[in-house]
Amino acid sequence: MKKKLLLLVLALTFVLTACGGNKGGENKAQENGKNAETQETTQATGDSVVIKIGHVEPEDRSTHQALLEFKKNVEERSKGSLTIEIYPNGALGGDVQITESVAMGTLDAALPATSVLTTYSEEFGILDMPYLFKSSDAAFAALDGKVGEYFNAKLEENGIHNLGYSYNGPRSTTTNTGPIEKPEDLKGVKMRVMESPIFIDFYKTLGANPTPMSFTELYTGLQQGTVEAQENPPSLTFANKFYEVQKYQTIDEHVHNFLAFIMNANKFNSLTDEQKTIITEEGKNYVDTQRKMELEANGKAIENLKTEGGLETNILSPEQKQAFRDAVQPMYDKYHKQFGEDLFNMCEEYNK
Repeated sequence: MKKKLLLLVLALTFVLTACGGNKGGENKAQENGKNAETQETTQATGDSVVIKIGHVEPEDRSTHQALLEFKKNVEERSKGSLTIEIYPNGALGGDVQITESVAMGTLDAALPATSVLTTYSEEFGILDMPYLFKSSDAAFAALDGKVGEYFNAKLEENGIHNLGYSYNGPRSTTTNTGPIEKPEDLKGVKMRVMESPIFIDFYKTLGANPTPMSFTELYTGLQQGTVEAQENPPSLTFANKFYEVQKYQTIDEHVHNFLAFIMNANKFNSLTDEQKTIITEEGKNYVDTQRKMELEANGKAIENLKTEGGLETNILSPEQKQAFRDAVQPMYDKYHKQFGEDLFNMCEEYNK
């Protein structure tokens, strides 16, 4: 009897142990499944290619606002295989620094002013020539056409891939000395200019007194009378409250400024064909969106400078602009030799 009882206890112990072991096995399998699931998720996230973009504009400017749309579209279309990180306000350096970083590959992409790209091809300086293009539409067509293709090839030679040319606005003039309606009105005017040989030559040719000055010092310079006039896109003039220390604005649109949407060529070429297509197409969409936003902002700024800023405003007619263009012809004669006749002719095609 005792023997039977002992056998029964042993049998029950075996069953309980087996059941307990099976339950532990199920838990272990579930745990392994969760770990595998987590690992797959981590790998999927890790496979996303990060593209870091730097620029010097504040967040409320069209450059940044349109980039937010670019980020959204790229990440949605790529289904997470591309991640866009945007660094505004010069967080990664000024135009010169971010351009060098892209060329070296320490930064993926940037939006510098075309003026700084003269380091890679001096011909970029032609885009700073006064009255090179008769309108923003002519300038857009040129940069989207043969002129842009010419400069894109120059950048590729230096390891830089360009996605397009966004618009930084048409540069116009504000003064304290009186309205600027004809070239003679600038004679003797102390004009703040960027530290650019072309801008200095421009105002010297018109008889003004060009004074190179940092943008950060401009408001104080106007306030103290160190300079009497300045030139910038109206949206920038309004944003920096230069209307507080100026009396007149002349919409002469002497230079159409652009920012190049550059990307490190090795980074771009490392992408899959599908990713390249997405970046290329959304880069074009970005440029189109940003230009529309900037033109709208520019129109509002002109009106705000007049109504809120109290600036007496005059808008030059095509005939008045041509008078200025004729007045700077000696300057064109000089730079034709530097940049070449062919490049000037290429730009002029878009004014017809």
